[in-house]
Amino acid sequence: MEQNEWKDEEVLQRAIDDPSYFSILVDRYQAAFLRKSMGVVHSREEAEDIVQETFAKIYRYAHMFKKQKGIEFKSWAYKILMNTSFTHYQKIKKQGAHVEYLDPVLYEDKIEVHHDYATVHDAKAAVNAVISRMPEHFARVLKLYYLDDKSYADICKEEHISVPTLKMRLFRAKRLFEKLSAEPDAHDLP
Repeated sequence: MEQNEWKDEEVLQRAIDDPSYFSILVDRYQAAFLRKSMGVVHSREEAEDIVQETFAKIYRYAHMFKKQKGIEFKSWAYKILMNTSFTHYQKIKKQGAHVEYLDPVLYEDKIEVHHDYATVHDAKAAVNAVISRMPEHFARVLKLYYLDDKSYADICKEEHISVPTLKMRLFRAKRLFEKLSAEPDAHDLP
């Protein structure tokens, strides 16, 4: 059987023993991952960082992936990508909170500070614009989990739902977020 015929799970298992096989997965998923992460952060440079970090996590935790009914490598890998994207957004948001209140005159390189603020502002605006177009119950769980960094237990208590319901709602919310972030906003249309 040729390498290009191997299933992703098979390639991942081979990569555990021989890291050179991991490049097959990178070749298969890099472009798609980049498109997905660009849909979240709208910056190629940020998206490239996210994709690189995602592949590092996939490789680092390859031994933890277990093929189960309904769980393919692809869905596992995309979950890591989306979690990394939202975590990255959270970091930008937290860094931006500190930058927003500092006077740029205090910095020698005023242009760089302005650029960082603009990137943070654009990322916040882009994520908030997408979330504002989502049904309220999806928007709430995404904000609570990814932006407010609340645990499943806290969200379940606050929303009066079970953990399986929360997991399904987060799954559906992330899929909707991805779909909406790939579509042009009605405000962007001429």
